[in-house]
Amino acid sequence: MPSRADVAYPALRDYALIGDGHGAALVCRDGAIDWCCLCRFDAPPVMARLLDAERGGYFALAPAGPARSQRRYLADTAVLSTEFAAADGRARVIDFMPMGCRPGTGMHDYTHINAPGWIIRIVQGEAGRLPFRAAYRPCRGFSDDPVELRCTEGVVTGAGVPSLQGEARFALSGSEAVAEFTIAAGETRCFILSPAPIARLAIAETARKMLDVTIAFWREWIDYCAYEGPYRAAVRRSAITLKLLIYAPTGAIIAAPTTSLPEAIGEGRNWDYRYCWIRDTSFALYALAALGFIGEARRFVEFLRACHVERGLHLMYGVGGETDLTEQDIKGFAGYRNSAPVRAGNAAHQQLQLDAYGELLDLALLYDRLGGSIDAEERAALAHLADRAALRWRERDNGIWEVRTERRHFVHSKIMCWVAVDRAIALFGRRDNWAAARREIAAAVLAEGVDEKGALVEAFQRPYADAALLMTPWLGFPVADETLRQTVRNTIAELRDGDYLRRYVSFDGLDGKEGAFLMGSFWLADALLFLDQPEAARALLDQLVGKANDVGLFAEEIAPGDDAFLGNMPQALVHLALIHSALRQRLYRRQGRGALTGSHADRARRHLDKAMGPGAVWTRLKHTLRLGRLASSRRSVLELP
Repeated sequence: MPSRADVAYPALRDYALIGDGHGAALVCRDGAIDWCCLCRFDAPPVMARLLDAERGGYFALAPAGPARSQRRYLADTAVLSTEFAAADGRARVIDFMPMGCRPGTGMHDYTHINAPGWIIRIVQGEAGRLPFRAAYRPCRGFSDDPVELRCTEGVVTGAGVPSLQGEARFALSGSEAVAEFTIAAGETRCFILSPAPIARLAIAETARKMLDVTIAFWREWIDYCAYEGPYRAAVRRSAITLKLLIYAPTGAIIAAPTTSLPEAIGEGRNWDYRYCWIRDTSFALYALAALGFIGEARRFVEFLRACHVERGLHLMYGVGGETDLTEQDIKGFAGYRNSAPVRAGNAAHQQLQLDAYGELLDLALLYDRLGGSIDAEERAALAHLADRAALRWRERDNGIWEVRTERRHFVHSKIMCWVAVDRAIALFGRRDNWAAARREIAAAVLAEGVDEKGALVEAFQRPYADAALLMTPWLGFPVADETLRQTVRNTIAELRDGDYLRRYVSFDGLDGKEGAFLMGSFWLADALLFLDQPEAARALLDQLVGKANDVGLFAEEIAPGDDAFLGNMPQALVHLALIHSALRQRLYRRQGRGALTGSHADRARRHLDKAMGPGAVWTRLKHTLRLGRLASSRRSVLELP
């Protein structure tokens, strides 16, 4: 394992995620936490060495000398276990952020969560004796101001930074607080990082109790997963990763827990993804609901209601519902592998993306068909959004890829407006303006959005391939199979690079290049399945699942040449795409191509009916929407200190 003296920026593949439904941290395989935002995903980071090897903060905990490392998540949890082995001993570090159900919540409620905002690290000696070193140097966001630390009897504090206490004596060494100790077989040492100083407590006992509750929470929750199949482990890991990206206080789902990890080294395509996109969240909830998790959809409905989307739908929100996400470049921070700029905020929040109407109405239909209750106020808001889609579909927009050029008549955006009015009709019945828009959108797309070969194109009068059009078969849009077949051919010819797909090749208003978009590769596997090429689809999906890192995580993009991860990670879009692909493979093999048609709601019901039986699934899913009796045997309830 190379030391930080040799490798300033470890590969993104070397990072694993821990979180508590409020904040998150990335832990490197060498034992260092190099990125951390506590209490809110979009809070100023308290560790940011991932984005600046010199100025960013960290909390390193690893053997003092050379050692090999191997890691995994404890089965069906978000608790990370890293084993270090050296000549004289072997030890394990357990990393997690404690979380559990709130006292008094119903037996099926795993969305109302308690979390103290801590990171707990437990060192367990397993063989021999192994010298360890802990080094803590936090930062105050992206500030230049130095952090002055104080060490008092095992407690490290500093103004505006998390407090660290542990079963070791820390001393100042330059800008770090350092503790050195030896761990022997059978011994443990525990460390607790907290947002603010906490009263002295029994560290080992507290850490153990928090670990037990956190493990119980994850295992109880994932037991609701209704998928059994050849990709079971990857599906469950992806579901847990999506759950980690949900901001529990509101139900908002972030695109990724990081900012500014480059889509290509040194190219400047670095964005802040710590926000809630309507599109990404809808996709994530399609996946979770099809697995049997509908409580998360209910919380997102509550979030949208609090955001008053009927007054004006934004394409993205802060996790608390904020709409001003002004983008700014952070001066002085070098960026990952010196790939500046580092950014906070995202200018895309000011764009027009018409596909959001379709994604929300599609989600509403799925929620309704899985037993969710939509009240009169929510129905009125959804009908208003359908009216807006029926009125605005003729406009140009920035599209799903958020191009920073002039707006265009993107074909995918038109199709999603069709989805919006189609799902509104399915939910609320036929209305003249919706029916007219549905006819007119389909006619316009087939007249102006198809090239001379019969393939769907990026935009009206723009005959380029667009990976987003591979989603068309899953939307129920009235297009001939031959058109879909030719669209797939064009996409492969223009965008494929080995196992991977580029998103597009047309100019998007930005300089520089990017890697291959991993979600698009899963879309290609799905499209091949829809075109009755199951072996090709399965072979590609096998390849893609194998591209995860050693703990099952994916970044947004990948370098076709060496499979290096690029972009923010872990990325919700890729994990939800894996779930969708696995579910579609399962449906195809059990029920044939016909089971793939229709809407997300249709496929979810087919899968869940087959997996659990028509009666059992609806009863259980409905229970997740309301408070049930307390389960005295449930071990995942967390009392906050």
